[in-house]
Amino acid sequence: MQLNMSNIKYFIYTIFFITGNLFAQQDTLTAPNKVGDTINLSQLKQTGIRVIEQKSLSTQSNTKTNTSLQTQIDTTGLTIDNVVLKDLPGAKRMDSLWFKELYQPVLYDSIQTLKDSIDKIAVNLTLDSADFRKKLRLLNQKTQLDIVYHPALERTVKAFLKNRKKSLGRLFGMAEYYFPIFEEKLAKYDIPLEMKYLAIVESALNPRALSRAGAGGLWQFMYSTGKVYGLEINNYVDERFDPMQETEAACKHMQDLYRIFKDWNLVLAAYNSGAGNVTKAIRRSGGYTNYWNIRPYLPRETAGYVPLFQATLFLGEYAADYGIKTTKPDFHYIATDTIVVKHNITFDQISRLLKISIDELEFLNPQYKLNIIPYVEDQKYALKLPLELVGVYVANEALIQELVQKEFNRKEKPLPKFYKINNYIVYRVRQGDYLGRIARKYHTTVRQIKRWNRLRTNRLRIGQKLKIYSRYAVAVSSRVNNPKPSANKKNKSKGKYVTYKVKPGDTLWNISRKYNVSLSEIMKWNKLQKNQKIKPGMTLKIYKS
Repeated sequence: MQLNMSNIKYFIYTIFFITGNLFAQQDTLTAPNKVGDTINLSQLKQTGIRVIEQKSLSTQSNTKTNTSLQTQIDTTGLTIDNVVLKDLPGAKRMDSLWFKELYQPVLYDSIQTLKDSIDKIAVNLTLDSADFRKKLRLLNQKTQLDIVYHPALERTVKAFLKNRKKSLGRLFGMAEYYFPIFEEKLAKYDIPLEMKYLAIVESALNPRALSRAGAGGLWQFMYSTGKVYGLEINNYVDERFDPMQETEAACKHMQDLYRIFKDWNLVLAAYNSGAGNVTKAIRRSGGYTNYWNIRPYLPRETAGYVPLFQATLFLGEYAADYGIKTTKPDFHYIATDTIVVKHNITFDQISRLLKISIDELEFLNPQYKLNIIPYVEDQKYALKLPLELVGVYVANEALIQELVQKEFNRKEKPLPKFYKINNYIVYRVRQGDYLGRIARKYHTTVRQIKRWNRLRTNRLRIGQKLKIYSRYAVAVSSRVNNPKPSANKKNKSKGKYVTYKVKPGDTLWNISRKYNVSLSEIMKWNKLQKNQKIKPGMTLKIYKS
């Protein structure tokens, strides 16, 4: 009987479950935990945590009085910097057992190892064309992708071997961490597992990669595309940089593209340049639907995209044959785990508590833009840690929360928080108002004001009422809603002003943005008529508030 990956995982998890339960029973019999322990009492002296032992009386039904020992941990004087955290020894041993059982190379290799009969060739700049074609045919037999010989593909492979051999070794080594994540999601959506190499082409496996165009993450999603596929993007969190979440979104996107084109090479082309460019190339080619036939009609970048992907796939599968030495990553995916954080905490605090570098935390948790894990009601934000530190965190979770909160309370400026605001003020639009100006007054954004008031455009009318939810609303509204007429009038038409000489290409809109005033104010101050155009050399008065 042939076992698939899910059967293997199920079998291993079953062994782990039985073994873990037996081991837990043995651990309970040999070293029972005492009441109030965070870890074994015999080890608390090594942590710097003081233990208060108290005797308490308990009456049983036989009226005999027994004396029991209760322990309490005294955290007085403890800070993040001087506390030493320890894990529960029994649970730590159980982790080592299941990790040993689960951590097998078979879970990482989704493509079968190449047959031993394939001739090994020495690495040189003159690629053996016959051997290269042979390997391509073997690779094509194992995949749904249409991989055939093409001069562009051979040239790309040669360029990699000549100029990027060490880089490929580093990338293929790093792939040992990311490929298990990719393979799990690709298999879920029935996408060829070889598509995992696409992330190398897109981002060089940098989870925080950000292109000039604004595409981000391992799979290089644009902001709008990320929103379409349900990725959360806010001030603290950008799930385009979360390997798990963005991979899920990328699989959905590739699945949608395949429903349209029914060809994985065309999916790759559409992923790079958009489906519209692919259909245009099909039309210009006269109706061909094979990538290599429409390639001359694709944008230049896309014309090199599929050869780049296939060359990466080819060298990833035949790395040893070409002398590409992979470097092992600092972490293996199976050797990490996540914890749902129940309070605000910064990477700096985690680093000091668990003695892990901030660089490592950023690598494992790239989705947190400010290196802050926020706490939001009804939201689950997770912290990924090396396996040996997960147990330490869980065993000391209450103590960590107390120490972190104590540190926040000592700060003059507390950590920025998500605020749940129930109160709002009603703002009445006056002449000269525009959304940007109102947003600045209340320390919010135009997008928020539009969402609160269900506005579809930026247009406002005088007298229109707007709801403003803001921590600054009460303080600002007291000034805005009760202005002093004389002072307000003075600011509008009198007082200090600057003169601005109109330059070629200037518009009233650009000038209003430069001086943070409205169009109507500039027109009023300079007695300009509606739709009157300004000309280079014209002098304008701009009054300062």
